[in-house]
Amino acid sequence: MSAPSDRPDLLFPSEPSQRAIARELYALVRDRPLISPHGHVDPGILADDLAFPDPARLIIVPDHYLTRMLLSQGVTPAELGVPAVDGEPVETDGRTIWRRFAAHWHLFRGTPSRLWLEETFRNVFGIETRLSAGTADEIYDAISAQLGQPEFRPRALFDRFNIEVLATTESPLDELGRHAKLAADGWGGPGGRVITTFRPDNVVDMEFDGWAENVVRLGEIAGEDTGRYPGYLAALRGRRQAFIAAGATSSDHGHPTALTLRLGEAEASTLYERGLRGEATAEDAEAFRAHMLVEFAKMSIEDGLVMQLHPGSVRNHNRWLYARHGRDVGGDIPQATEYLHALTPLLDAYGNDPRLRVVVYTLDEYTFTRELAPLAGGYAALYLGAPWWFLDSPEVLRRFREAVTETAGFYNTAGFVDDTRAFCSIPVRHDVARRIDAGFLARLVAEDRLPLDEAAETIVDLAYHLPKKVFKLGSTDR
Repeated sequence: MSAPSDRPDLLFPSEPSQRAIARELYALVRDRPLISPHGHVDPGILADDLAFPDPARLIIVPDHYLTRMLLSQGVTPAELGVPAVDGEPVETDGRTIWRRFAAHWHLFRGTPSRLWLEETFRNVFGIETRLSAGTADEIYDAISAQLGQPEFRPRALFDRFNIEVLATTESPLDELGRHAKLAADGWGGPGGRVITTFRPDNVVDMEFDGWAENVVRLGEIAGEDTGRYPGYLAALRGRRQAFIAAGATSSDHGHPTALTLRLGEAEASTLYERGLRGEATAEDAEAFRAHMLVEFAKMSIEDGLVMQLHPGSVRNHNRWLYARHGRDVGGDIPQATEYLHALTPLLDAYGNDPRLRVVVYTLDEYTFTRELAPLAGGYAALYLGAPWWFLDSPEVLRRFREAVTETAGFYNTAGFVDDTRAFCSIPVRHDVARRIDAGFLARLVAEDRLPLDEAAETIVDLAYHLPKKVFKLGSTDR
């Protein structure tokens, strides 16, 4: 989608010569298709292709970037329409939710959330009016009127956003019915426009609520006896094959730490059975998660799924929020994460095997220079994922390139991931990343560190070819 006419130099360097180069580089990728290899959009949105209900439920209710900020100032998620796990009533009137949010818009000054939302208003809905308590109804009505039109249905927006491929994220307990419908409609399946990602945390992490029950359900779905460790591994392999048949090219692992361990089968079986009996300690749970990362690396070599590792989040730190509204509503907090020693068992086993691809992310940007860039620059299997979640901001995206390029180069990185549940924000997030890369490359050109023709090739690779290659999403036309 083209940049709005009144902000053509958004996020470009202020120095005139670098800005001119950035404009030239950005023009090469502005209209390139979007590759979205990791995100959390509900596939049912695209499978059903129903009109979005109202602006609040489209933009505010599912976006924990927005709701957590208001919670920090005393506005509860229930007042913003976030469903409660105990069935307690929450606000259901979209206009009331919108007005409440607009009255607190000043809280987002200087944040990426404000940037993304303002650009979504401009680029998706053609709204230039600044959001405030006084303009809330005007903007709400303008968006509502458009949501009722066929061109604002999810699949029409998907086409308009120029998304080439979008990966959603599902648990092994998901029977993938929505992806089956997408495949039947010509949208999903291997090589499809909407594919799934294998996310096994709820059957791997013994500290996940209901883990033992989830393992039983895993066995039922896969037709394996998960009462014993060999049957558990067989069930995971079977579900991975089902996900591959639904189009998956990657798995994703959201562990608290990056720890990996190589345990013998007997020791792993003992841990597993202890967990099923409800006797596992926190140390047991950490050891089992760490062991399973190595097992999943082995499975990835066998079946070809790219392995993503997203460590470093203390999940559900806000216990009140978790008890009231459940997971993934803004209660998670980053923590310091160690990678060098933590990943050594996995890398010793498989780090030099070109059949394996492991994309590692971090919420601890201090590890970019010290650990992650040197690791990605030293092992054939390892790629460095883009800044995500608390770090997917213009400032950190710039610091990321500055921190990792001198050691890992550009081609040991995996391209941008939007990691979003907010469907309409996808093009904006990718546009921000492309603008930041244009600015970084422009500085290299201006400093005579990179020829312009190579910078031009590099920005196209970063925006398009690299994510397709790393995540095995078809030909890169190179």
